[in-house]
Amino acid sequence: MTKQQARFEPYDFNGGTCVAIAGADYCVVAADTRMSTGYNILTRDYSKIYKLADKCMMASSGFQADVRALQKVLGAKHLIYQHQHNKQMSCPAMARLLSNTLYYKRFFPYYTFNVLAGFDEEGKGCVYTYDAVGSYEKVGYSAQGSGAKLIMPVLDNQLKSPSPLLLPAQDAVTPLSESEAIDVVKDVFASATERDIYTGDKLEIVILNVDGIRREYAELRKD
Repeated sequence: MTKQQARFEPYDFNGGTCVAIAGADYCVVAADTRMSTGYNILTRDYSKIYKLADKCMMASSGFQADVRALQKVLGAKHLIYQHQHNKQMSCPAMARLLSNTLYYKRFFPYYTFNVLAGFDEEGKGCVYTYDAVGSYEKVGYSAQGSGAKLIMPVLDNQLKSPSPLLLPAQDAVTPLSESEAIDVVKDVFASATERDIYTGDKLEIVILNVDGIRREYAELRKD
């Protein structure tokens, strides 16, 4: 008879997919609302999008307990910043803060895969994409999570962001209008839901523009 050993398993993978697209005067962040573990659906109505500041949103997939811990740390650091500087942090500054926070925990990392979206100092949309230990890049669009490998090829084909190696550097913002970007997001999620069991139920879309923040919802497959 084999002896059973108790193992410490600090992580779980709760699935889900996040997408962000930056435009000239808007930013679209979207995520599904399914949270799973293994072949079990824990809830069908869980928001993966978190407001960090008036002009900055973060969408996260991965281990949702670590996501919650990360959100609390970022919220506390942002509150300290507001008390010290009497203003909210800009999106590029928040992007650096998120990178530093993730890198600080690199030996026991937050098992989270994040996209940060908002407006830069010029008022243009910006998207930052991350790995679990804080390496990040400013891009025109990004996808993270269990359905990212299905979604990114479609976005690459449809949006064709300029290479960051081009000189002089070109804007990463996409040429789509706000309504076109929302339609693209709905299409890629409808496609990913067909093949990824961890993505589904409902799509939450957050749109940031000069008028503020608004939310839209769309139904996805529930099986």
